[in-house]
Amino acid sequence: MARKALVCAAASAALLLSPGLATAGDADGLSARELVEQAQDNLLDAESVHLKLTDRSADASTSTTQPTSMDLSLDQDGNCVGSMEMGSDGGSVEIVKQGDEVWMKPDTAFWKAQVPGGEGDAVAELFKNRYIHGSTRDAMLKGMADTCDLTSFQQEVDTDSSDAGKLRKGDETTVDGTKVVPLKGVSDGKQAVLYVTSDSPHRLVQATQKGDGTDMTLSFSDYGKPVPSKTPSADETVDVGKLQDELQSV
Repeated sequence: MARKALVCAAASAALLLSPGLATAGDADGLSARELVEQAQDNLLDAESVHLKLTDRSADASTSTTQPTSMDLSLDQDGNCVGSMEMGSDGGSVEIVKQGDEVWMKPDTAFWKAQVPGGEGDAVAELFKNRYIHGSTRDAMLKGMADTCDLTSFQQEVDTDSSDAGKLRKGDETTVDGTKVVPLKGVSDGKQAVLYVTSDSPHRLVQATQKGDGTDMTLSFSDYGKPVPSKTPSADETVDVGKLQDELQSV
């Protein structure tokens, strides 16, 4: 579900970043089309990026398995560090990935939401404050690991669509202290805004989509900044095999 949420966010950004759907206009010598083209190119070329997803949509807020927020630094090599929080008191989980190794640290609420009955409390206590460690080949960790795939995200963003509305320029404003040009339009019947940096290189800073039960914000920062390489120590981890054994016994 975490991977699905990120793909949906990427698809939403893709609808807006389709260069052919931006209307002409000028501000500082660039048309809306040119801003969109440059923002898309810079996102597709990024070797790493920091993504923050906030999903206040009705479906996300009532699901214990669908993230309402994700905060991830990820790169094209599949390295990643960050966290995600599930809706409806489904808890949160920290994730670290380096190469084909994955570390996942859920909190108590996550365990209780994912493990049926009262066994969730027992599992939460057993693995309290420790990372579950395994490889990308482990079925229990693969879903989380796939969330850390920047290349797949970029492929989704590179998808064109004829269903998006045309984007029009708004007045310059700021997002998190950065001067941006808002590009506003309608995507799939929902109000959408892209915020692209006013200064070159023109990069996507934030994308929002609202309406018809949808309320999603996806922020982008730290283009090209290396993903932290520190991994949890051995005394902070437990092998995923122990978790599998524990779950089979409940």
